[in-house]
Amino acid sequence: MNVLDGALSAQAHVGLRREAGKGGAEKPIRGLPGIAALADLDAFDEIIDARSPGEFEDDHIPGAINLPVLDNDERARVGTLYKQVSPFEAKRLGAALVSQNIARHLETWLADKPKKYRPLVYCWRGGTRSGSLTHVLRSVGWQAAQLEGGYKAYRSAVLADLDRLPEGLRFIVVCGPTGVGKSRFLRALTELGAQVLDLEDLAAHMGSVLGAYPTRPQPPQKLFESLVWDRLRRFDPTRPIYVESESKRIGNLHTPEILLRRMRASTCLNLEAPIPVRVALLKEEYAHFLADPARLGQELDRLAQLRGRDTVTGWKTLAESGRWDALVADLLERHYDPAYRRSLGQNFVMSAQAPSLILTTPDNAHIRELAQGILDGVGATA
Repeated sequence: MNVLDGALSAQAHVGLRREAGKGGAEKPIRGLPGIAALADLDAFDEIIDARSPGEFEDDHIPGAINLPVLDNDERARVGTLYKQVSPFEAKRLGAALVSQNIARHLETWLADKPKKYRPLVYCWRGGTRSGSLTHVLRSVGWQAAQLEGGYKAYRSAVLADLDRLPEGLRFIVVCGPTGVGKSRFLRALTELGAQVLDLEDLAAHMGSVLGAYPTRPQPPQKLFESLVWDRLRRFDPTRPIYVESESKRIGNLHTPEILLRRMRASTCLNLEAPIPVRVALLKEEYAHFLADPARLGQELDRLAQLRGRDTVTGWKTLAESGRWDALVADLLERHYDPAYRRSLGQNFVMSAQAPSLILTTPDNAHIRELAQGILDGVGATA
């Protein structure tokens, strides 16, 4: 038994099941009233994660909010008391803390919820943390339900689905070297109603050595997998899904293996642009480096072993003198393009026979026109 579940009274969970068995107009979503399966996620007004903030940050159901019944410190206190003193003392402390936290949630986040509010609540494995909160919410009169199996069951389902879902989907992989506007092209496709899996957006990273987002840290690996899973499960398998030709790693994160294998066996579409257009696009995408040449220099140092110290020193000199066009063009020609050609030839072999789109200007309206042409079945050259 989980220490925290053991430290809290099981009566809340038992009471939930007993209360649900009483009369009333409410019908169960699935199985027992007050208990829901993972397949019912989209049937609720809100998903509540009752675990600690630390557990929530590591991973959670996409779209869930965190209303912890024990915070990080409280969870540690109860667990320590359970192991070092006695289960009884831990239960007493845990019950008091849980009651205080649930009361605070009722007075804040839940204060304005209507009578017909229907939240789904989960904790680590559908135990007494979520059971306690669900019982109180149902006692108020809300149609709350507890996720059967909790996060543990959810995580198992995510891993199984990441192995299963990609095989039933049809991808069109957008290929092209750094700076040809692949991310903008995907965003344009999204705006036009196409199905798009933007892995770089989910990973908060543009994929290259300089690709970290300036204001968004990368999510933990488990949360990244949850975000990918949530996108995959919502796609219409009868329609194509556009995705960028990602490598195995996106920053510090790993692309799910089966998804990557499916992408590498999929139809490709090449996006091309002349160097001046690519330079203009990259200056916009990496504007944060233009404002901080010293930070850019630190990142460029990571390429010294691969490209040589003299080459990196030359790049840093260009940055310090503000010669951005020359720097970006040289980075493309001497680092990014050779690496891209090697990777494409190894991983997306179907791109060699794929049609191409030529981006002639960095203007967003032009990118949107190219995207519309693809959806209309015109615009690509063999």
